[in-house]
Amino acid sequence: MRISKYLTIAASVAVVAATMGTANADSHEKMIKIGTEGAYPPFNNLTSDGKLEGFDIDIANALCEEMKVKCEFVINDWDGMIPSLVAGKFDAVIASMSITDERKEKVDFSEKYYNTPPAVAVPKDSDISEATDAGLSGKILGAQSATTHSNYAEEKLPSVDVRLYPTPDEYKLDIVSGRVDAVIDDVIVLGEWLKTDDGACCKILGTLTPDPVINGEGAGIAIRKGEDELREMFNEAIAAIRANGKYKEINDKYFEVDVYGE
Repeated sequence: MRISKYLTIAASVAVVAATMGTANADSHEKMIKIGTEGAYPPFNNLTSDGKLEGFDIDIANALCEEMKVKCEFVINDWDGMIPSLVAGKFDAVIASMSITDERKEKVDFSEKYYNTPPAVAVPKDSDISEATDAGLSGKILGAQSATTHSNYAEEKLPSVDVRLYPTPDEYKLDIVSGRVDAVIDDVIVLGEWLKTDDGACCKILGTLTPDPVINGEGAGIAIRKGEDELREMFNEAIAAIRANGKYKEINDKYFEVDVYGE
């Protein structure tokens, strides 16, 4: 879950068609464009052959099927996600975006669809003993820019040198090569990365206690302000897939724990 700062940099947008809903839908069926990043596994990721995959993507598909609408994914750089939504390039964002007060000034949100804490990872041979400001004092900490995790690090870890990256891929490369001493991100993102060959270098040092002001209320679906009908459609669909078992099916496909949270 991420973001509470937004840059106004124009992002290049690539459209990935993903038609959902019933196979016999007619030409008048409602169309919803969904913005996502495609660079945040295991939540959303673009494969080498150009296909979107991940928890966010499967949840989006399930919600669109529940709402009986056709949906189309739009790939957008993370830093430009909010400006692109407001500008009308897509109708909603399903991209592990945290519900924060700062973001609520610009957009509306659905109810959460998952909520997991931040964590810090370090190399397995690291001498860092704890995920605190004192434990990380003087160290270089990698984080994705314009995220709740980078905001948390900058505010809660003042003795740490926070280095920002446009995507998680860059900070992962730098911790593998030894250019940063630790990284901060969602515990699920880091945990899944540690299972890969590249992530074998590292370990979870510890989870962090979320700050509700910085980390928000969980990941929600962002919608332009005033589009109450669409927000309620998503809310009802989230409740429905939670009740009918579809959410659990998707959750269990990716994770060993329930990511919905309390």
